[in-house]
Order: sequence, then C-alpha cells, then structure tokens
Amino acid sequence: MRDTWDWMVHSPVFLVLLTLVGYRLGRELRDRTGGHPLAQPVLVAIILIGTTLSLAHVDYADYRAGTELIAFWLGPATVALAVPLHRQARRLRGFVVPMLMAVPVGAVVSIATSILLVRICGGDELLARTMAPKAATTPVSIALSEGIGGLPPMTAVLTIVAGILGAVAGPAVLTLLRVRDRRARGLALGAVSHGIGTSRALVEDETEGAFSGLSMGLTALATSILLPLLVAVLL
Repeated sequence: MRDTWDWMVHSPVFLVLLTLVGYRLGRELRDRTGGHPLAQPVLVAIILIGTTLSLAHVDYADYRAGTELIAFWLGPATVALAVPLHRQARRLRGFVVPMLMAVPVGAVVSIATSILLVRICGGDELLARTMAPKAATTPVSIALSEGIGGLPPMTAVLTIVAGILGAVAGPAVLTLLRVRDRRARGLALGAVSHGIGTSRALVEDETEGAFSGLSMGLTALATSILLPLLVAVLL
C-alpha cells in the first residue's frame, strides 16, 4: 500500500493534475472575491501545491521533473503574449521613445538597488549576485544568476516572490500614484513582476496586459545586457 501511494504521488499525471487544479482553484477564488489583490491564482496555486508536496513528502526536484510538460509550454505561452500586443500596436505611437528610455533605467535601478540593499543589510557578495537578476522573468533570471556566480534556485524563489508582490500590490500602488495611462501601468507591472504581473495586467485591461508582456521581454533583454556591467562595477 505504501509503495502504491509513493508511486501515485510521484507520478507525472498526479503532479501535473495537482498544478492545474491549484491554478484553477486560484482563478475561482479570484473570481468569487471580485478580483481581490491577494486572490492571485499563482499565489493560491503555490500555497496549495507546496502544502500538498510537504504533506506527501515529495521533493521539489521530483515535482519539477514530473511537471516538465507544463514547463515546456511556458515558452510558447510567453511568445503568445505577442498576440494582444499586435492588437494594441496602434497604441505604440508616441510611446516608443519613452518606453525605450524607461526600460533600461528601470533595469539599472532594480539591479543596483538589489546589490546595494544586500550590502547595506550586511549580506555577502554571493547573496548580492543571487538577488541582482530578480527583475528578469524566471528562466532568464536563473540563467543570469548562474552566469554571474549566484545561486540559481534562490534566484528563482526571489524572482517569483517579486512577481507575486508586484501582482498583488502593483496596481494599488500605481493607482495611489495616480498613474492612469494603461500603457504606463502595463510597462511598470511587466518590468517589476514579469509573467505573474502580466497575468494580473491582462485581467485588468487588454492594453495594460499587452504592454506588460512587452515590458517583460524588454526588461529581460536589458537586464541581460546591463547585469554583468553593473556587477563588475558594484561588486
């Protein structure tokens, strides 16, 4: 009986189903609460999946291997974000130059503040290198962390946490700051909270979601270029 249970909870079918159910329950909770900021599908799914894996004594490495199918489709899903952007292409008029200036500046601020905050708080160089790429989307931040001598697993955690915090608090902060232009809101969410923030932006408004997806890609590119330079200067 024990062997059967272990086989079942480590089965890719169970792990993929758990992931899909967790995200679906998150969507249901978001809809039933009228889009409450804390009812983010990704956050709900992480809590449900993490609790289940802990109770079932399933290692993260086994979960990651069992859900490789979902990880594979993240690439095409990211590329598909170009579809809403294509629909909103006319909104790029008069916005390209400010956007191309804002994205690199945002990447510099994110990297520099991450490194300086770690050093001010007494953290070591390894932690600074681990935290620096957090503004890029998760796959990119992991690769960058490995390239500059950080800890990729911890970078992934920090990146996801940043994404969740941005998705939960970002829209409220932007509203408080009276940022009402949907393009600017999307640009900010995509730069700070990448894919998770983009999913929130798509729910808020199609234009906002389109520009968030664009910002996510441009921020990843800018971070990839600027990160080695800033690490060399600041560390």
